[in-house]
Amino acid sequence: MQLQNTVKTAVLLAALTGLFILIGWSIGGQSGMVFAFLFAVVMNMGAWWFSDSIALRMNHARPVSPAEAPELYQLVGELAARAGLPMPRVYVINSGAPNAFATGRDPQHSAVAVTTGLLQLLNRDELAGVLAHELAHIKHRDTLLASVTATLAGAITMLAQMARWALLFGGLRRDNDDNPLALLGGLLMAILAPLAALLIQMAISRSREFGADAGGAQIMGDPLPLAHALEKMETWSATYRTMPMHVNPATAHLYIVNPLRGDFAELFRTHPDTTERIRRLYAMAQVTA
Repeated sequence: MQLQNTVKTAVLLAALTGLFILIGWSIGGQSGMVFAFLFAVVMNMGAWWFSDSIALRMNHARPVSPAEAPELYQLVGELAARAGLPMPRVYVINSGAPNAFATGRDPQHSAVAVTTGLLQLLNRDELAGVLAHELAHIKHRDTLLASVTATLAGAITMLAQMARWALLFGGLRRDNDDNPLALLGGLLMAILAPLAALLIQMAISRSREFGADAGGAQIMGDPLPLAHALEKMETWSATYRTMPMHVNPATAHLYIVNPLRGDFAELFRTHPDTTERIRRLYAMAQVTA
């Protein structure tokens, strides 16, 4: 699992670096391509080493101490010990939407973040099921891949927005000043690059959720608490569809359930169907009964 995710991370970094270079070429020709390459190198290094901090800041996660959240800290500590993991840093996000995510390049630099809505909605066993799911992501080394994706997807979106403005207001590369197709090509690249980043997010995040569900059930010794938690979260989502969680779309795949709402979010789902996840957890319970 660890080797597989390392290979996936390397491929991801290469693919997103290629997108950076293509955007740079569409704007500034050879010089733009060189600048984009250097920028991509810096971003890749930052994504590798600081992706957890960036993801937490992007989601307005606030660190909490054992004195501030003693029950949450105790529960995370118990589950981490059961999973054979070091104690992760604990964060809380001020949002009524029930959700959670884990981040960090390895178990020694990991963090778990939960929303205030999740703490209010779930009982202790259900919360333990969600936290065990997130700890399974850490144990499987999914968090590095997910955090790097969030960081670079956000950077690509930002660079693409800069590219559109540059192309519209005189940033077209000098070697194609007389070619109107260059402007069109640059605009298409600036528009399609974020879509490509989103497709990469979708490709890597769906299968890992099923693995983390199974891993979380193994840590808990029972798949039903997570199944019940997902049921409550799905019911909340269906009831309060007009109250979406305000998150950066680049980080949507980090969460245990999709935090986004609307037709676009449904069209480009970064998560497997929650009903299917619940069904599999109940099937696991029948096998272990």
